[in-house]
Amino acid sequence: MAKIIQNKWASLFFSNFLGVFNDNLLKNSVIFISVTWALPHWLTQSQLISIVSACLVLPYIFLSPLGGKLAVVHSRKRVFRFFKLLEIPIMLVACVAFYYQWVLLAAISVLLMGTQSSLYSPSKYSLIRDIGGEEGVSFGSGVFEAMAFLGILTGTVTASVISDSYSFALIVSLFLGVALLGYLVTRAIRATEQAIPDHNVTHMNPIRFLKSTYKFAREHSLVNSAVLGASAFWLIGGMLQMNLVIHTQHVYHASNTTTGLVMACAAVGIATGMYVAGKISGNTVKRGLILAGITLMSALLLILTLIHLTLPAYAVVVFCVAFSGGLFQVPCMSMIQSSDLGRKLGDVIAYLNLITFIFILMGTALFWLVTWVTNENSYAVFGAILLVCLLVGAYFVRKSPVFVAEYRALLRKPV
Repeated sequence: MAKIIQNKWASLFFSNFLGVFNDNLLKNSVIFISVTWALPHWLTQSQLISIVSACLVLPYIFLSPLGGKLAVVHSRKRVFRFFKLLEIPIMLVACVAFYYQWVLLAAISVLLMGTQSSLYSPSKYSLIRDIGGEEGVSFGSGVFEAMAFLGILTGTVTASVISDSYSFALIVSLFLGVALLGYLVTRAIRATEQAIPDHNVTHMNPIRFLKSTYKFAREHSLVNSAVLGASAFWLIGGMLQMNLVIHTQHVYHASNTTTGLVMACAAVGIATGMYVAGKISGNTVKRGLILAGITLMSALLLILTLIHLTLPAYAVVVFCVAFSGGLFQVPCMSMIQSSDLGRKLGDVIAYLNLITFIFILMGTALFWLVTWVTNENSYAVFGAILLVCLLVGAYFVRKSPVFVAEYRALLRKPV
């Protein structure tokens, strides 16, 4: 049975890994390599990093409604395959940019990748339920998210390694090879999709889309709570990632390589936590893991806030914080997937994407505010992240007794 499950999920999981890997390989290759090119006089290195990073995420804010509509009114497999095929010419544009060392064209290629990813993301996530059914959403969501974080990690590390010994031939081979392989793997996905509705009303205006989808989600038990939890995870994760750089370098006077290894511990911790949560949940949604994850994360952040640890101990605690975040995230995503949303699941995933990137911007603003007020005191940032975790935990405790009841049951009968 395990072999059958593994086979039916393999194409979706691997295609997700390849897509996220290529996104982050391209973004970080531009950041690491293009700084050695002749930049325009008006463009500094820090501005370049900000622009390239924004190019990958801004399309999600503006194009998520369209991506949701595509997942509702078209075959999700075909939408996914079409945009994965489109990834090949986009990477050709990136290759031209690297050949001629045109930094603006390189940024445009990142923007195109962000646009492509935002348009197929709702279809990609909706395929989890189409492949696994309601009983497979926890396992599918856990491994699916874990593969995404592994893609972020390996894409970032690969770009940093390539930048130290730059080879245009190697860059071209990776860009085009991963894009082609991603398309071929996507073609192997097999899923039983629900019938496409005769008509569907999806607002293309992001504000109207938010309002209408929020009202729709409110009609389904705890869906908006799951969206808030999943988005809060990215807010917390974004702040943690930024603070790891400051804390590791300022407190431990570590090199860039050591800082990268600590950040790798966080990425592996999240992926491991998500995989474990998926295995624990099995064929059900373990909502008790939400409070278990946020409670453990809060306790560990309290340690980081108050205690100066040795560097090895600090890396272990960072791994455990990230692990608990993975435990928290999987049931949030599973609650959305397991709700009876029909083809509207695509709209809700797009709604989740939009809310998530709004939360990421909020986390960035909070990080800037705390570091500005405290003169880049990284302990204070850990305290701010802890406060966010406590607020999120309090929200779930007050929102519904089901979270507390399932959390207590989880404690009484460990899985």
